[in-house]
This record gives sequence, structure tokens and C-alpha cells, in this order.
Amino acid sequence: DQEAEGLYIGIQSNNLDVKSDSLKRLSNLSQDVTFAQEFINRNGLKQIFSIVEEGNDTGEILAHTLKAFMELMEHDFVSWETLSATFIKKIVSYVNMNVMDASVQQLSLSILENMVPSSRVLFELVRKEVTVDRLLTHLQVPNTQLQLKAMALLIALLLAASNAERRDMMDYLRERNIRQFIHKNIIHSSEPLGDEMAHYLYVLQSISLNLHERRMRTPMDPYSQEQRELLQSLRQTAFESESETPASNFSTERRRSLCAKEFRKLGFVNNSNPAQDLYRAPPGLLALDNMVYFSRHTPNAYSRFVLENSSREDKHECPFARSSIQLTLILCEILHVGEPCSETAQAFYPMFFGQDHFFEELFCICIQLVNKTWKEMRATQEDFDKVLQVVREQITRTLSLKPTSLELFKTRVNVLNYSEILKLRQTERLHQEETLAVPVLELRERLKPELLELIRQQRLLRLCEGTLFRKISSRRRQDKLWYCRLSPNHKVLHYGDVEEGVNSPPIESLPEKIPVADMKALLVGKECPHTKEKSSGKQNKDVLELAFSIVYDVEEYCLNFIAPTRYEFCLWTDGLNMLLGKEMTSERTQTDLDVLLSMELKLRLLDLENISIPDTPPPVPKPPSNLNFCYDFSHAEQ
Repeated sequence: DQEAEGLYIGIQSNNLDVKSDSLKRLSNLSQDVTFAQEFINRNGLKQIFSIVEEGNDTGEILAHTLKAFMELMEHDFVSWETLSATFIKKIVSYVNMNVMDASVQQLSLSILENMVPSSRVLFELVRKEVTVDRLLTHLQVPNTQLQLKAMALLIALLLAASNAERRDMMDYLRERNIRQFIHKNIIHSSEPLGDEMAHYLYVLQSISLNLHERRMRTPMDPYSQEQRELLQSLRQTAFESESETPASNFSTERRRSLCAKEFRKLGFVNNSNPAQDLYRAPPGLLALDNMVYFSRHTPNAYSRFVLENSSREDKHECPFARSSIQLTLILCEILHVGEPCSETAQAFYPMFFGQDHFFEELFCICIQLVNKTWKEMRATQEDFDKVLQVVREQITRTLSLKPTSLELFKTRVNVLNYSEILKLRQTERLHQEETLAVPVLELRERLKPELLELIRQQRLLRLCEGTLFRKISSRRRQDKLWYCRLSPNHKVLHYGDVEEGVNSPPIESLPEKIPVADMKALLVGKECPHTKEKSSGKQNKDVLELAFSIVYDVEEYCLNFIAPTRYEFCLWTDGLNMLLGKEMTSERTQTDLDVLLSMELKLRLLDLENISIPDTPPPVPKPPSNLNFCYDFSHAEQ
């Protein structure tokens, strides 16, 4: 309270030394929230505004004033929208001056950066007053702090802009060669790159890549003349030498048949109407753009890819169009196209700023990688997903090495062939799973009986709780509800009809009984009598997977069940098999056992983390020659 009062008076002093010291102290103390509130309550911000608006002070006094203002505004007691137009114009003028104290310009840029996201009006004002050219001038100074603040304001403007404004700003930045400047003067400067600048470069990269989002989310329009021409250009570029005979010489039917054949060679799934392959969005039209870019900028590689695969056996050909569509989707996922920027990430790719048309050029390298990997894997059409999975791994592993140029990326990704990927996978798997060690396998076998007993108990408890089943008649899909449960002593199955809404009826209300001792066998699926009566069809197939029957009594009566879910089917068949003295055979038993074994092993091996387990146990030392070191407790009480 006293400090706030003293400094409030001090900053109004006519003595410049007192005023400068007061402002310096104010800028330090303003970080404290309690002091800041006291100072603002005394209308201290008004005094700061007047110092700036009068514009008499420069240099150190002005720098301390702006720093104090920044610190006070950090606490969010006052809205940025309350700033006067005169104050804002003054701040803008400091940024736009050619000769001005660097610390004042840095603070002015910081103030504007904080203003931009707070309201649309302030964004419009700053964008109008501080041109992109002015910010680029600040980016080119040797002062790294000033560079950083200019980049921060540029990023704030880009993030606050609408999609159309952002696109225009990015186009202008491209014209002004900002990418080349960043690559040369910031990424490859002698100064190490700080975390903050790394984050701004990540955001700039993310905004640039997100310019592809609109095309990525737009499916192909079969009625668009422009898009149809792009599609036809792919066919013409690949097969123009083959189609020297003028198409006009053919009948319409013959021409259509020829086009369909060529689109099939290009690797389109729907060769009579290839536009259908591009209906899926993402990747939408972005996949078409990439294919056209590849065919126009590397026509030799494009023709080689298509012609090489169209001459292979049908089952071994690598489909260019299908691969391109899937690869575009993979690249969008890896590069997070269409995702909002993270507020903390710093993972930018240096090679992004070293290349115009980065996304398209990366696609050109990777589509050739698909063809190379396809041949290495000797893949057929059935292996399509496997090949693309390997390609995704090749790309992500190479990108994690942060290559500085696309050429370096190309070299490294081609070295990382399919056999290398297999070796890396194998090594990683062995590192992750110490479960291959002989002692661990022995421990696993020793734990199995105990855990199987646990599963058995769970199955019997589930049968004791009981389950609600539906009767299925030939007339209607679902007829009546009935309930079945095992008695607590595991000796009798109780069952009976119940009304809708009854979840767990007491055992006394279930009139029918089957002693477990009378049960003869368990039938499942097609063996059940109630599934043999039904007609075939999808509905019946679903029923087959959930049907089971108990054969009981001397007369061999059957009690027929249709489980509500596959999970319940597994629990009941396991439980009934146990009551019959048989093994539990459902897939759920194996899954549960694997989960429990994995968990139990991890718990047992916790103390052995980072300790390598030997394959053979260490030798047990020989017993000592005498046992005189034993402590005699009888003397302890004396």
C-alpha cells in the first residue's frame, strides 16, 4: 500500500532521476499481483497512459514505463479494449520509427502482440497500422530479441485473422520470400535457436500446411469441368505416346472402353468413373492436386511408375492412384494438416523452410518410395495396407531425424528400406518385452494355474448372478424374457419367465430347476436344436454365434439359450463347461488370461526394471564351514 502510494507520486515527479527510478522500481514490483491491484486502484494506469501519450519522454524512462504497463496488464485487472486510440497510435509509432531505442521497440511489439487476440477491433487496427513489410524489416535486424518480438506479433496477427485474411497474408509473405529468409538467417544463423522462436516457426509451419485443409476436406465434384480436366490430364500424360491414334476415329463406346482401361492401369479402383475414388474427404481434392503436381513436375518418374506397374502381372501391380490417395491421407496425418496449432509445441521441420511447395515435393519423394517398398515386399493387392503401414513408418522415422533439406530426407528414407524396418521392429520388440527371457517364461507358466483358478471363480460368480435372456420364436424376432442363474452352492440351475424391467429376480421366484448332476452336455452354434429349425440368413448367422444349449436328464431334454452378447456367451459357456468338469474353451478365457498374466508379470518384475535378467540362474554358494555367526537370543535379556 505504501509502495504503491510512493511510486504513484514518484512517477509524476518533475525530477527526471526520481521519475526514472520510480518507473524502474514500478516495473519490477508490478509482477506482484497485490501491489499491482493497489497501484491500479489508485488510477496508476492513467498516469502511465499520460506519460506515453504526452510523448515527452524517450529512452530509458519510456522503456521503464512500457515495461511497467506490460507487467500491470499481465494480471488481467483491466481489459485491453479500454486503451485509448492516442495511446495505441503512440505504441504503433514506436514500432514504425526507423530510429528508435531497441528496448522500446521490443516492448511496443510485445504490447501490440497482446492486444491483437483480445478483440477484432484491435486486430483490425494493428493490422492496418503495422504493415507486414514493417515486421519483415524488424525480422532482418541482427538483434535477436527484436527479431523474436516481431515474429511473435506476426504470428499473433496470423492466428487472429479469418481464413481468407490468413491466406492473403501468407501469399504476401511468400512473395516477400520470408521462407528463404527464415531458412538462411534464423534456422542457420550462428546464434542457437531459442524455444520461443522454435515455437513460432512451428506455428508458421502449421499455418502454412493448414492452407491445404480446404482442398483436403473438399470431395471431387464430378460436374466440375476443371476437376475433370485435371483427372483426364493424368491419363493423357501417362498414355499419350500409346494413344497416337486420334480418339475421334473411335466410336463413343470404344473411346469410353479405352479410357476405362487406361484409368485401371493408373490404379483407380472405379475405372469407369475414377472421380468416385476422390469422393472421400479427407484427402479429397488434395490427392488429385498431388498426383497432377507429380505428373507435371517429374513427368519421367510419373510415366515410369505407371508404365512399369501396368506391365506387371495383375496381382503384383502397385496401383498409382489408390496409393496416392492413401499416401496423401498419411502425410496429412503425420504433418497434422487441418489440426489446430498446439500452444507449446516446438516440433518444426527445418527442411520445410528450405523448399517451396513443400507438401507436394514431399509427396513426390514418398510416392516413389511406395513403389520401391512395394517391390521390396513383393506385395500383391491384398498387401496394400501393409505396404502403406511400412511407408508411414519409414516417413515418421526419417522425419524424427530432423533432416535439414528434402534431398537429405530423400537419401535417408531410401536407405531405410523394408529389411531395415523389420530389423528395427524386431530390436524394439525385444527391448520392450523382457518377457522372452527364460526365467520370465518359467514364471509365466508357474502363474498360469493360479490365474486360471481366478477366471474360474469369476465365471461361477457370474452364473450365480444370472443373466436375462430372450426367447426367440419362429413367428417373432423377440418373444418373452426369461432369467437363469446358478444356485450359490453350484448344485442347481434355476430359471423362469420374467416381466420386462425386472433386472435381477430372487432365486425363489424362478420356478424351474435343473440339477447340475443331471447335466449331460453343452451344445453350441449349429449343434443346438433351436438353431436347426431356423431359416438361413444374416439374422440367423448372428443367432448362431450366440446360441448354446444344455442337454440334461435321462430323456436328454434341452434348455436352449440365446446370449444377449458375445461376452455373455463366453462367460456362460465357460461356466457350464466347468460345471461339466471340462476345460474353459472360449476366446474370452485366453484374452483374460493374457491380460492377467501380463499385469502380474509387470508387477512381479517392477523391482527388476533396467536390470538384465540372465538366462540361467546364478550359482548358489556353498554352505559355510560352521554356523558360529548365528546370534544367540538367550543372552539378549541379561
